[in-house]
Amino acid sequence: MLRRLNQRRGFTFVELLVVTTIILVLAGAVMPLGRVTIQRQREIELRRALREMRTAIDKYKDAVDQGQIGGTDNQLGSEGYPPDLDRLVEGVNAAGDASGRKLKFLRRIPVDPMTRSAQWGLRSYQDAPDARSWGGKNVYDVYSRSEGTALDGTKYRDWD
Repeated sequence: MLRRLNQRRGFTFVELLVVTTIILVLAGAVMPLGRVTIQRQREIELRRALREMRTAIDKYKDAVDQGQIGGTDNQLGSEGYPPDLDRLVEGVNAAGDASGRKLKFLRRIPVDPMTRSAQWGLRSYQDAPDARSWGGKNVYDVYSRSEGTALDGTKYRDWD
C-alpha cells in the first residue's frame, strides 16, 4: 500500500506539457491587452497634464485682465499671457502688494508622459493655430512634442 502511494506522487510529462501550453496561450492573449492598458493610462496622464497647464495659463491671463498682475508681466504684445512656462511655477508679484506676495499658478511643469520630458511645444498668441514653432512672445497654448498616434487614431501633438 505504501509503495502504491509513492508511485502516484507527481505529474506526468504530458500533464506538465499541457499546463505549460495553456499558460503560454493565456500569456500571449494578455500581453497585447497589457500594452493597450499602459498606453491608455499614459494618454490619461497626457490629457491631465495639458488641462493643468492650460488652466494655469488661463488663470494667469485672468489675473492680468483683473489687474492682479502688473508691471513687467503686463507688457505690450504679451496680450496678458505668461512669457514662458517657468513664470507659472516661479510666480509673479501681485500688483499693489508691498509684502512681496507672489501669485503662483503651477507647482511644477508636468512631464509629458509620451516623450518623458518636461519640454512641451509652445504657441504664442501671435502664432498660427497649427504652428509647430514658438514665436517666443508669450505662451498662449501648449502641446505634446510626441510624434505618436493615440488609440483613437489622432496625433498626440494635435490634442486640444
